[in-house]
Amino acid sequence: MTETVETQIINAEERLRQAMLASDVSILDELLATDIIITSHLGELLGKQDDLAAHESGLIKIHELNPSERQIQMHGEVAIVSVRMQILGSYDGSPANGDFRFTRVWAVSSSGTWQIVAAHIGMVT
Repeated sequence: MTETVETQIINAEERLRQAMLASDVSILDELLATDIIITSHLGELLGKQDDLAAHESGLIKIHELNPSERQIQMHGEVAIVSVRMQILGSYDGSPANGDFRFTRVWAVSSSGTWQIVAAHIGMVT
């Protein structure tokens, strides 16, 4: 029996969450498309190497990442995920805690795996 596509996305999202918590750059490298477009909560445009470098260098450290309010929409071989996250962590040594919403666009890569091709992060105020 094969997993449903929604189950695959839920599993990929959990794998991403665990990789972010552990700053596991090798898993993040697998999950992020080479040409990913990331818009930060400050409106900055970031790429894959920016995200990987922040984790690898210790610039970003995430201690807790608690998801809620997840919605998944399927559009052919593309999945759009909206999830609210409570984050407890630090950025460049300063506390970086808050309530955020992430929108991620997952697409099937040429190797047949799900990868994030676009992401947007917004603060919940």
